[in-house]
Amino acid sequence: MLLRQMEYLQAVIENGNFYLAAEQCHVSQSAISQQIKKLEDELGVKLLERHNRTFSLTPAGEHFYRKSLIISGDLKHLIRETKKIANNDHAVLRIGYYKGYHGNELSEAIALFSEKYPAVDVEITVGSHEELYHAMENDSIDLAINDQRRAFSDAYRNEILAESNIYIELSAKNPLSKLDTLETDDLKNMPCILVINQAGQQEEQNYYENIIGLHGDFLFADTIQEARLKIITGQGYLPVDVIGEQAWFDTVVSRIPLYRNNQPVRKIYCAFWRKDNSGYYIEDFAEMLHSCFFSISSMVCHPSTAHLTRAGI
Repeated sequence: MLLRQMEYLQAVIENGNFYLAAEQCHVSQSAISQQIKKLEDELGVKLLERHNRTFSLTPAGEHFYRKSLIISGDLKHLIRETKKIANNDHAVLRIGYYKGYHGNELSEAIALFSEKYPAVDVEITVGSHEELYHAMENDSIDLAINDQRRAFSDAYRNEILAESNIYIELSAKNPLSKLDTLETDDLKNMPCILVINQAGQQEEQNYYENIIGLHGDFLFADTIQEARLKIITGQGYLPVDVIGEQAWFDTVVSRIPLYRNNQPVRKIYCAFWRKDNSGYYIEDFAEMLHSCFFSISSMVCHPSTAHLTRAGI
C-alpha cells in the first residue's frame, strides 16, 4: 500500500490538485485524499499543508516527495530487470541517427517507446550518412534516421519523416548576417564548417560540394559546440538542417536560409530499416517516430531535393 500511496502523493504534487491527480490514477478524489492522509498517519508527519482548495508541501513533504521519486525509478528498473531475467528476454532496439540531425523528435519517440516497452533496451549510434548505411548493411543497427542521398531500395522499408531546410549559421558580426537569405555563391570565399568525424570528412565534403553546391575551403569539427566556437571566432559558416519552425534567439550567431538559384535548399529525412530485419518493435518505433516528426513538420516532399545517386538509403 505504501507504494500506491507514494504514487498518489506524486500525482497530487505534479498535477497541482487532487481532482486531476484522481483522474490520472483512475480513483475518486476522496479515495486519493484518504490514502494521503493515511500515509501521513503512518509516517507520523504532515506532508501537505491544506489551504481550502490549494495545498503546499511541508519541509518533510518536500523531502519525502524527492526521495519517493528515486524509489519509484529504482522500483521500475528492478521490475524491468526481473522480468527480463524471468523471461530470458534481452530484446534490444538498435537505432542510428545522422550526426547532422539535432532535433528533439528522436528523443520524444524514444521516450514514448520506452514507456510502452520498458523491457526493451534501446541502443543509440551516431554516425555519418555512410557509416549508418554500412551499419545497416552489416546488421549493426536495426533502424537509421538519415537524410536521403540515394534512390529508395526495395530491400529497405523507407519511411519519409520530414523535409528540412538548410540554414547557414555564421557570426552576427559578419556583413552577410544582415541578409534575409544566402545564395550558395555568396559563401564561396568563406570556409564551410562540417560536424563530422575524421573517417567521414571526405564523404561529407563531397556531398556538400557536389550536391548542395557549397564551394571553397572546408573545416571540420567533432561537435556542434566546437563548430559554433569556430563560427564565433570568424573561422567560417556552418550549414544546419532545420525541421519545422524553430525560433532562433542567439545574439552572437545568426541563422539564415540557404538558397540555390533562388530556390530554398532542402533535404528529406527518412527512417530506413531492412525488410529482412523488420519486426514489431522496429515498425512500432517507426510509427512513433513518424508521429513525432509529423507534429512539427508539414510532410511536403520536393522531388528536386531527393538527390538520387545510387540504390540504397
